[in-house]
Amino acid sequence: MPIQWFPGHMASARKKAAEAMAMTDVVIEVVDARLPEASSNPMIAELRRFRNRPCLKLLNKSDLADPEATRAWMDFYNRQPGVKAVAISAKSPAEVARVPALCRQLAPHRDDGTKPLRMMIMGIPNVGKSTLMNALLKRKVAKVGDEPAVTKHQQTLDLGPGMTLTDTPGMMWPKIDHDADGYMLAASHAIGRNAVIDEEVAAFLGEILIARYPGRLVARYRLDAATVAALDGPALVEGVGRRRGCLVKGGGLDLEKAAQILLQDYRDGALGRISLETPQTRAAMIAAAQAAAAQAVSAGEAAGQDAAADTAGEGDAGGDGGD
Repeated sequence: MPIQWFPGHMASARKKAAEAMAMTDVVIEVVDARLPEASSNPMIAELRRFRNRPCLKLLNKSDLADPEATRAWMDFYNRQPGVKAVAISAKSPAEVARVPALCRQLAPHRDDGTKPLRMMIMGIPNVGKSTLMNALLKRKVAKVGDEPAVTKHQQTLDLGPGMTLTDTPGMMWPKIDHDADGYMLAASHAIGRNAVIDEEVAAFLGEILIARYPGRLVARYRLDAATVAALDGPALVEGVGRRRGCLVKGGGLDLEKAAQILLQDYRDGALGRISLETPQTRAAMIAAAQAAAAQAVSAGEAAGQDAAADTAGEGDAGGDGGD
């Protein structure tokens, strides 16, 4: 089932962010290091490119992501014009303290002291923008919670001498083009639970874990390695349910509870440092989607030609009958 989630307040947030972009020097885009491209809102890139604003792309929650995949993503983003990518954990004061200096490097024209360096934090829900904001200001000014769309209002505050910082609400985009992106976002809790079915999301996550991190499943749930290799996503959820005693009255499996356990273990890092995508898997996914779209177009054209030929044949048959 394709996942879509675009609460009403996000349309207003986009409009206000577009207005604030005109008075911004550097965009700080926060993404989830475990799924950097899936958690990059294409509207943010569109807005900043329209205003020709540089971007400091922070791969947050890097302490939960696969280090090898994170290095590959930083290489990927640092090859893009106007982008500087850095992996951080917003919970680390030392790593957060680097952010203003990195922004100054992207806006050297603000080093003359005549005007403040104006920064704006942007990103989708639940990637850690509020945690970053509080850490930069060294006080709690933004509400933090393990639920998407906690921040709903834009605010601008002074960040020391000659610097201002604007925090924006988490923004999704109206249509998620790739189903896999929706599932990755849901697995990472960037999408509200009212828009997803936990068992389906956990099964999707399970497929990735079986393919790329089977040893983590063996260690966490005390499953046999050969058994894990033979499982698919839904069967893994069932296996987790049995190992964790997720039963309903009558002895059946409580698959919803089992799914929530698997999802929460991933979100909390209990399964270790895991990335759901790499530049290579992303490229393969897009190539497959393009091939499927091209095949659908070809099939549609062929069907149209067949229908036209059938119509022409019927017309010929009618003409012969009239002679």
